[in-house]
Amino acid sequence: MIDVIVQQPPRTIMEVFKLLPEGTLAEIIENKLYMSPTPVTKHQRIISKLLSGLYVFVNKDDKGEVFTAPFDVFLDEESNAVQPDIIFVSKENSKIIDEETTIHGVPDLLIEILSPGNRKHDLVTKKDLYEKFGVKEYWIIDPETKEPIGYTFEKGVYQELPKCPSGTISSLLLGEKFSF
Repeated sequence: MIDVIVQQPPRTIMEVFKLLPEGTLAEIIENKLYMSPTPVTKHQRIISKLLSGLYVFVNKDDKGEVFTAPFDVFLDEESNAVQPDIIFVSKENSKIIDEETTIHGVPDLLIEILSPGNRKHDLVTKKDLYEKFGVKEYWIIDPETKEPIGYTFEKGVYQELPKCPSGTISSLLLGEKFSF
């Protein structure tokens, strides 16, 4: 843990965000700070299963890198920093990965697992944000039903991907199915 001495009060919400302790489940969306509770068991199981499948697939042919929350993604440096549950950055887009800190830029694929208190946050607020920044593919998973909803970014807007069976996502971007 690094001690931070604050020389002057923070002037922006991003400055407040950067002062939060490491591992704090917090995001800034359009200059608003959102705090999240610790994920529940079903949430963590889905992340583990998806992450392991994605990791093996992505590393098989060196397609890029996969990260998991809590890991900050600065979509811009002023007003938008998120912590998606699973993050994929393609090899071609790897310049956004800062080896000393986190991600500064737009990842290729993001996955969010709904939590009891954040349904609207992931289904609307974050979907709109990811669409605004042009995230190529976005998946939302309901841990109760294991129903996935996927979006692909085409012509400046999200198009909903065809429905997948419960417990499966079929990534158009990666051309692969992943079970959870």
